[in-house]
Amino acid sequence: MGRTPAVVDGTDTGEPPDWLTAAEMGMWQAFRNGSVYDLRSGDPMADDPHGGHPWGPERSVRARIVCMLLLDGPPSLSGRVSSLKLAGLQITDVLDLAGGEILPYAELKHCRFEKEVLFPEAKFTTLRLVNCSIPRVEAARLHTEGDLHLPRCRIHNGMRLTDAQIGTDLLLSQAVIYRDRRGYSIMGDGLSVGQDLQAEMIESHGQLSLRGAKIGVSFSLRGSKLANPYGPRALNAPQLTVERTLYLTPGSPGDVTSGQTPARGTRMQRFESQGGIRLDDGRFGDAVDLGQARFTLENDQEVSLRRVQTPELRFLGEAPQRGKVVLSGAKIVTLIDKSTSWPGPGGLQMGGFSYENLVPQGSFPLSRRLSWVAAATAEYNPEPYEKLATVLRNGGEDADAREVLLAKQRRRRETLPLAAKLWGFAQDWTVAYGYRPGRAALWMAVLWAVSAVAFTRADHPAIKPGEHPNWNPALFSLDLLLPVINLGQDSYWQLRGGWQWFAAILILLGWVLATTVAAGATRLLRRN
Repeated sequence: MGRTPAVVDGTDTGEPPDWLTAAEMGMWQAFRNGSVYDLRSGDPMADDPHGGHPWGPERSVRARIVCMLLLDGPPSLSGRVSSLKLAGLQITDVLDLAGGEILPYAELKHCRFEKEVLFPEAKFTTLRLVNCSIPRVEAARLHTEGDLHLPRCRIHNGMRLTDAQIGTDLLLSQAVIYRDRRGYSIMGDGLSVGQDLQAEMIESHGQLSLRGAKIGVSFSLRGSKLANPYGPRALNAPQLTVERTLYLTPGSPGDVTSGQTPARGTRMQRFESQGGIRLDDGRFGDAVDLGQARFTLENDQEVSLRRVQTPELRFLGEAPQRGKVVLSGAKIVTLIDKSTSWPGPGGLQMGGFSYENLVPQGSFPLSRRLSWVAAATAEYNPEPYEKLATVLRNGGEDADAREVLLAKQRRRRETLPLAAKLWGFAQDWTVAYGYRPGRAALWMAVLWAVSAVAFTRADHPAIKPGEHPNWNPALFSLDLLLPVINLGQDSYWQLRGGWQWFAAILILLGWVLATTVAAGATRLLRRN
């Protein structure tokens, strides 16, 4: 059998070389005509590219012939636009387009690739591989002017898109991607997508890595399942930039490529991750949405949002049973959350976490919010309490803000030595550290009543006989209790013995209680 010529015979005239197979001959003619070359049999079982039914030579074309058509194909027929549109074919050998500039439109549906496809540093207008079985995709520094589509594909040894530049949309929805020998399902560090990255309902078996990736509009992982039992993270995307919203929310198992809202009653599948999520230093223009997300973590794994910046964080998923949620240094404008979404003590870190508005979904009483703060502070740290109090006060919830600051003092008391702890208990029991001014006013009333009764029995000679008002034990007690204000009683009478000590204690308690009441009144007036 003779060697295949180095130059394709007949490319100038458009006639196919005589050494092509029948399947390749048909593909050649369809390319010139711009029509779909479909070799499917009509039997769904036999036509399944992911099934075990063998495809013979009648459905096979050599990868080299595909490359010839895409890189230096024959001219189109008159009035037609040449394009490669294949369905139900098997491409044998390695499809190597590395470094090539491909001008024709390329769309391969329901095809099998015998070996890996190589697209590194290639340039396409638009490339669509739909529901194909592919051993591996190598596409580092790939450049497309339009879309790159790989929906419903099954990629058996990972996909590399490092530093690739996609002009418009990258569509991976319903794809199943298995890990490569380094444990990556998708290596997309430095990836740039002009518009949307749609990876809805995908199955990722390995690490999905998107370090420093930039998405021009939104990034959707709706309904996807990420699993990486081989390493610490299922999604590793530090310094990710998304101009609009990142969706880790439920999706529909229907046709996610249509872009339409699922019909009412359609079963929704939640986003799930078995392994850690890392979004550290990410920038998201509109929101990060974790509605109904489920995270299955090991003890040493995290859902990490360190130093994330976004106007809105929707933390509405299930609380992870193990591992940690980390919000340290994140800057959020509005936090939308549920009380059942946060992990318990030891499972939350939020030192330096900044937020301006709280919008709880469902019942989220203040006691649960305080437990939320306590869960994030294994050791006493005043910052989360003060931040929560500030947000509540700015929202007009002054009473709740005082309760938060009171909880802060009680938490601080646990760290103090015994003497200071006892004094703290006294402050808490009497005036609630000054955050419940009504209690201080009540104590003042009790002290006034007790001291007024007591002073009816006190020996009280006048300091200057003949120059004093009538003795009034109630006014005398009130004059001692109220600082600054002079009711004209205490300066005319002289107490002796233990009554002097009683009066001195009354004056000190009056200063403490009156200051507490005044501070509470000042806060109320400032709020109004």
